[in-house]
Parts: sequence; structure tokens; C-alpha cells
Amino acid sequence: MTVLVIGAAGQLGRALVATAPPSQRVVAFERRDLDLTDGRAIEARVVEVAPNLVFNAAAYTAVDAAESNAQIAEAVNATAVGQLAAAARAVGARLIHVSTDYVFDGLSSHPYAPDAETQPQNVYGRTKLAGEAAARAIDPNALIVRTSWVYAARGNNFVLTMLRLMKERSEVRVIADQVGTPTYAMGLAHALWSLALNGVAGVLHYSDCGVASWYDFAIAIQEEALAVGLLQKPVPVIPITTDEWPTAAARPRYSVLDKRLTWQHLGTVAPHWRVNLRSMLRELKHHG
Repeated sequence: MTVLVIGAAGQLGRALVATAPPSQRVVAFERRDLDLTDGRAIEARVVEVAPNLVFNAAAYTAVDAAESNAQIAEAVNATAVGQLAAAARAVGARLIHVSTDYVFDGLSSHPYAPDAETQPQNVYGRTKLAGEAAARAIDPNALIVRTSWVYAARGNNFVLTMLRLMKERSEVRVIADQVGTPTYAMGLAHALWSLALNGVAGVLHYSDCGVASWYDFAIAIQEEALAVGLLQKPVPVIPITTDEWPTAAARPRYSVLDKRLTWQHLGTVAPHWRVNLRSMLRELKHHG
């Protein structure tokens, strides 16, 4: 089959390309290859490639910047998704679209099921939810996978930011009252391939197993990085509240996702987030 990966320069896009089964012919589009704010270009490029599957790993993910750039966030996260779904359907392709835990309000005390009520609290979450709706309205066979706290050995993510700050500063302050689950991009990519090639449709959730606050995550990053030699000395990690670190966009206080249906489809459970963190840091140590 021919598989089109949109957003191939991002951390998930790179992981999808890297984990592609040898039997699949992958065409990878970065931002320079396809402007997602240009509907005609979307249609033309999809028709040109004529894929069997389209992975949409592209998004406007600058959560705080989205508050003042709502038009761009809407164009990339919502309008373009509907256009991709339409273009994919026109050539007989299935769309696999990646969404976010930020479609929820964060007021729950138990993991959010795929059919739980959505109530995004910021522009990013609202535009991502609109993208989901557009995809499902156009292609009932689309697969939407919501994930959370994605990181990889390259890109802009919490793990790499913490490693940099822990080298530069005498202490780091990290929010301790927002709880979710980290997700290693390589594990997510493997799961997306498996779900897509098995024809799974609908809305699913995927993250690694376990839960953490950002503070817990930071503590683990420091401990594991010290163990593999990415950090030479520990620095104090100070827990703070959301109120002590005001941001333009509101964040959900609790965004743990219920993955039980996904595990049934995959026939396996994801590793605990700390196991995958260790794997990523070892990769970073050995390959840079």
C-alpha cells in the first residue's frame, strides 16, 4: 500500500516514518511540501499521491500562542482536517487523525473514555475537537486517536526542555497539580500502524500506562538522565501550583485517558511511561 504521512518533520511524524512496516510505501510531507492552510493544495497533493492510508500527524500545537492566533489554529487543526478527510475519501483512502487529551475539561477524577463528554478549555483543544468532528462527518471510517504529553528524542517537548533547564539552572520549578500520562512517540507510532493496518475506525485513546504530574515526570527525567549519564549532577526540582505559573491557555488539571478499548484492538498493553522514558533517554545518550 501507499501511505501518506502529513506532518513528517514533527516528532510523531518522524516516528511514523521510522516505524513503517517494510511492506508499506511511505510518502512523507513536511510543512514545506504541503501548506495545510491551502485547501486546493491539500486536494491536489492527496490526489497526486493517491494513497491507501493518510496519517495526519500535523497540528498547530503551540497551546498558549493559539489563544492569540486562533485563526491559524483553526485553519490547521480543524479546516485542514476536513479537507484532508474529503481528499482521502475521494481517492479511496482512510484517514488516521491524531488528536489530544485537551478536548476534555480536566474536571474528572477517573480516566476519560473515548465517548466521554468533551469540553475543551482553550483554543487548541477547541480547534482539535472541531478537527475530529470534521473528519468523522466526512469519513465515518476515519480513525481518530487521542493522545497526551508526547515526547521524542528530537523536537520540542517537556523531556528535552527539562534536560536543558537542569543543565542550565540551579533549580527548576514544575507544576505538580496537573495530572496526565506521558507518551513516547515511537510507541504511539507503532500503535497507530497496527490500528490502521487492521482497519480499526472510530475514536480511541492511546498513551503509555500509568499516571504522573508534570512534577513527577520531571523527577523521573532527572533520575533516569543521571543514571545514563545525560546529566552530571542533580538540581532541586520544586513543585509549584498551576496558579503560581499563569499561562495564556488554561490546561486540564486531570487528563488521564482510558485506553482499555485500544488495548483490546492491539492485543497488548503499552509499557509504563517510565519504561519508555528510560528507552528514549538511552537512545538520546547513544545517538544524540
